[in-house]
Amino acid sequence: MQTCNSAICMCPDITAPLDSTGIGKAHVCGVRYCTNLPTSGIFVRVYPFIRLFRQIFGFAHRKLAQPKRRISRLLIRPRLTDYHDIHAAQADLDFAIPFLDEDIPLHLDPFMLWRSPSQQDQSMHTGLVNAFNHLGLLASQGKEDEAITTLIIASECDEVGLGTSLTRKGKRIGSEKAKEIVALFEAIPQYQQNGFRHFEEIQFYVEGISKDRISDISCNFLKSFLIDFTIDQCEKLGVPTQRCTVEHVYDYRANRFVREDGVALPVNPENGAPIILVPKRWMRFAPWISYDDYYEKHCPQDEISHKPEDLTRVKVLNYNRRNYGMVEKYIQAKERSFEDCENDPLFSQIPVTSAKRVFAQIKKLPTGKTGGADTKYENLMGRLLPSLLYPKLDFAQEQARTDDGVSIRDLIFYNTRSTSLLQELMDDYASRQITFEMKNVAEIGRTHFDQINRYLTDDLGKFGVFVTRHPLKRAEVTRAVNLWSSQRKAVIVLTDSDLEQMVEVFDSKQRDPIDILNKKYVEFRRECP
Repeated sequence: MQTCNSAICMCPDITAPLDSTGIGKAHVCGVRYCTNLPTSGIFVRVYPFIRLFRQIFGFAHRKLAQPKRRISRLLIRPRLTDYHDIHAAQADLDFAIPFLDEDIPLHLDPFMLWRSPSQQDQSMHTGLVNAFNHLGLLASQGKEDEAITTLIIASECDEVGLGTSLTRKGKRIGSEKAKEIVALFEAIPQYQQNGFRHFEEIQFYVEGISKDRISDISCNFLKSFLIDFTIDQCEKLGVPTQRCTVEHVYDYRANRFVREDGVALPVNPENGAPIILVPKRWMRFAPWISYDDYYEKHCPQDEISHKPEDLTRVKVLNYNRRNYGMVEKYIQAKERSFEDCENDPLFSQIPVTSAKRVFAQIKKLPTGKTGGADTKYENLMGRLLPSLLYPKLDFAQEQARTDDGVSIRDLIFYNTRSTSLLQELMDDYASRQITFEMKNVAEIGRTHFDQINRYLTDDLGKFGVFVTRHPLKRAEVTRAVNLWSSQRKAVIVLTDSDLEQMVEVFDSKQRDPIDILNKKYVEFRRECP
């Protein structure tokens, strides 16, 4: 049962409970149904006409009330902030902006809490490890089933959306895998006596435990703090929230997972699932303490097998179980080098020297497709442009599309609206995202304009950028102006010369490379009537 909050509801009591079984008794919102309608008198005589009115008006209301849901499906890799029209650059926020339809390719690394100078972070790491070590206590008290159930719950945290899933949905570990992990408290004397100091060590003994599991277990045991962090960040940014039920919040007093109702969190507009934000300062692509790093730099491989082809992961894990001292030495080495452990940003700019080197390679490429020059051009641009335009434009992704049998490579950016130019592109052309179409051709022609014209729509925005080798010929400048005059679509061009300027200002740090984009747009508008 729900309550209608519509200010224009025609029900005599808009606070009445709503029931989806009330067929034909819809509120004007067209979504909910009222069970509080009169059943006699004049209302019954006029109700058929009111019902018809509601159906017509309700349909129109639904169309107007849900534009963002449609937008979220049209955007490339839509993010929570883009859906709610919050124009904040990733670099300016304390959390990683979650995608709506896939995971963020980062993981919460518990070592980041351990090495943090913040007493709050350190205390949370202690609480996290204590929660994990409590599983060993349960097992020692004959409550192994309870420990296994708790670990299974902790092994997946869909609300945070971290990892590599394309659906924001993961899968928990099975009971056998959980039993194998819990058994470590009995199998290895050091853990039986003292517990884990860094629970990430489980990946050195159990097959199938990787960075995803370490991250999800951490998030679940820290979920109570992450909820408070999310509420605080949403209040600061103005992100809308809804009252949600959050499953599996760890209660440190009861040492078990509980359900919390009525938690004000942002939700995924596509399915209503709650979203929890995670501080950027805790995130890495791979944990500081990892099996791959141990295997490559610390594992005594010759002691395990003299034949490299026989050195399987299973043999390494079995060796570690019998030789805890090797793992302990590795952990101590990682703790000593903690100052080298830094969080990984979602996007990293290439250094200035690399930018110059990439541009030099671009200038040497011939136009056309000879020797795969077009593909090389696209790949090099895919490295250069996101770095030059960051953080004013957040990189969304590189995308291929086909237009009349022609393969077209685009670079898609989120419009942060952090400059007057970017705000104008949103206001005048509805460009929530900006497309850069790469063309390694001798000259842009009519066919290219026809392609981009079909691509620039009301839904995707009417501003686009050609990235090509040479300036437009006068006929094509006229074509671009006519496109703006007739359809209010703006297409500007970045050439090799413009890119060279962008690299120069990127090097000098005295101006921002996006200023060159602004200059090109101003020049284009001067040509327009």
